Amino acid sequence: MKLGYDDPLACRTALRDGSVSALDMVNKALARIDASDAEIRAFAWCDPDAARRDAEALDRGRGSVGPGALHGMPVALKDVVDTAGIPTENGVAADRGRVPAADAVLVERLRAEGALLLGKTVTAELAFLSPGATRNPANLAHTPGGSSSGSAAAVAAGMVPFAIGTQTGGSVIRPASFCGIVGYKPTFGAIPRTGVLSQSPSLDTIGVFAQTVAGAALVAEPLFGEDAGDTASLRASRPALLDAALNPAPSVRLAFVPPPEWESHAQPETRAAFAQLRDALGELCGDGALPDCFGTAAATRLAINLAEMAHEFRRYAGGETSAALQEALAAGAQVTAPDYLAARAHQRGLAAALDPIFDGADAIVTPAALGAAPLGIGSTGDSLFNGLWTLAGVPAITVPLLTSPEGLPLGVQLVGPVGADAHLLRTAAALERWAVHALR
Repeated sequence: MKLGYDDPLACRTALRDGSVSALDMVNKALARIDASDAEIRAFAWCDPDAARRDAEALDRGRGSVGPGALHGMPVALKDVVDTAGIPTENGVAADRGRVPAADAVLVERLRAEGALLLGKTVTAELAFLSPGATRNPANLAHTPGGSSSGSAAAVAAGMVPFAIGTQTGGSVIRPASFCGIVGYKPTFGAIPRTGVLSQSPSLDTIGVFAQTVAGAALVAEPLFGEDAGDTASLRASRPALLDAALNPAPSVRLAFVPPPEWESHAQPETRAAFAQLRDALGELCGDGALPDCFGTAAATRLAINLAEMAHEFRRYAGGETSAALQEALAAGAQVTAPDYLAARAHQRGLAAALDPIFDGADAIVTPAALGAAPLGIGSTGDSLFNGLWTLAGVPAITVPLLTSPEGLPLGVQLVGPVGADAHLLRTAAALERWAVHALR
């Protein structure tokens, strides 16, 4: 049976017209997990029997309520997102056996839309640096990125049509780029984080993985909206993300903006690929430059991240964690109050400093990572080309348009203004459509 399983939109159509059931979808997902997860190791927890029971219950109750936007679709959640009665272990030995009593708010919203929780995916330790065992479906010898490694790999391998991750530096955009899928990090605060592991409250952002821009839009839209438990969550009305992605802009204006340290840190293959992309885009893409205030963005983001992590993770200090985490906690404890407050003040001015670029462009075009996924799984890669956008709080999405000479994926990252998520997805969908013809 062909389910169109890799695309959430195709899943929705098949489920709504009755050609497949929720149980069909779950069984297809479980078959793919059985076939490939022994090698990829995307999942930290999966209960096939529970998933089938939930699917059967959803199928039985279909006539009593209208189907939600995600009715019958299996979802995988990064194992830092609380799930009632289901282990949420945060990738750390100290939390082994931890079972929350309540769902995170985003899980409540997923369930309300009819999504079926298939499993929890591997995360780097406490969503920081030390990787888990997940491998990249594009090439098992290479890292899938992180810290949302399992979520990206599960989608890339076709185990689930979509998955949820988090980003504090580059933990959605970079693994999506490495694995060759779409990764979408909304405007900071768009999706509430209540019930999600808190590493750095000024940076932590929920994101989604899918195979297409429209698929990511379908998943993300019902997750938007204020929640009293997260004071950073936005009060703005829920944007029409899916409508925007299904109606790509007829023409776009893009600005290629090299990130700081582009010349010194981008891999030669990345610079060559983006030069070719710019040539192919022609008059659709101009050149832009970051304001000077972004020159110290990496140091500013690190100071905020480490200082807040030292507070949020103080219960893990001196415990059974990696040397890298303990060093980070020690470094965070040394950030002085004046330095932290200065970093936060710097952060608040970054988004507005981008306005002159967006006055002449629908979106910034920039690399999603320094290069393709590095060989080995001992590191998740470098977030240098992601962290500045996380720091600024602007929405970002990566689209799998390019490949390295070795055939590994290279993502193209688009960045938009704060709050303009629908417009960014409309632009990304236009670029996605353009690439189908122009890059063949």
